[in-house]
Amino acid sequence: MKTALLCAALLACASPAPGQPASTFKARLSPVPIDIAMQATIAGRGSVTATLTGSTLALTGSFEGLKSPATTAAIHRSPVRGVRGPEIAALTTTHDAAGTITGTIELTPQQIADLRGGRLYVQLQSEKAPDGNLWGWLLEKR
Repeated sequence: MKTALLCAALLACASPAPGQPASTFKARLSPVPIDIAMQATIAGRGSVTATLTGSTLALTGSFEGLKSPATTAAIHRSPVRGVRGPEIAALTTTHDAAGTITGTIELTPQQIADLRGGRLYVQLQSEKAPDGNLWGWLLEKR
């Protein structure tokens, strides 16, 4: 009985209460060269706004000024802000030097904790920068 009550209490804490407001996160997308040679192939800027409602994260954003057309965009998880990490979800992007990024994903409780802890980032790849053209950390707007 105690175990069942404890599990119920933990689930209640992990799920937002009905009517709880959504949380908003913002990311400024900017070039992050991995090495000197990349400086000639990456450029641009952009921004992303993400809204977390329950466990659903909805993202919208735009970018411009790439030196080659965008190819893919994704959310990545880092162990520490500023360090590259694995992709956790693909996003939809315009395949041009300027365009949009969109996506809606269901996050696990661990991914929600990572989002709130500043460990999730958006990465946009382009033809000339397949390892990442623009990056931006999703930080909670307070």
